[in-house]
Amino acid sequence: MPNCPKCHQPIGSQMVTCSHCGTVLKAYGHPGITLHRAREDQPLCESCTYHADDTCTFPQRPYAQECTLYNDISQAQVEIDQIYVPRSLPLQTVRLWCQRNPALLGLLGLVAVSFLLTLIAF
Repeated sequence: MPNCPKCHQPIGSQMVTCSHCGTVLKAYGHPGITLHRAREDQPLCESCTYHADDTCTFPQRPYAQECTLYNDISQAQVEIDQIYVPRSLPLQTVRLWCQRNPALLGLLGLVAVSFLLTLIAF
């Protein structure tokens, strides 16, 4: 369970506002989107990847204190490194495909069994 950034009381992960202090935690109308807040007097834009690569279209840029699209520049490279997983073995690729597509694998198994039964019947 996360804590409120203002009063540090435990709150539910789907809460839009803190029930203890009333701080807005999520974007209005979008309870699934986290509302990031600046700490102290430094705006969020100074440490955001979208500001650094000049792709931010937020009207309050570069002085935004709250933002839903904030992406911390210090954590961006770590996330990219964690996503890339090289697959060197074909057997590992087949195993992952089987894990992702169990329904299709079951259907192929039924087709194979019915084909074998028709061969045996002749």
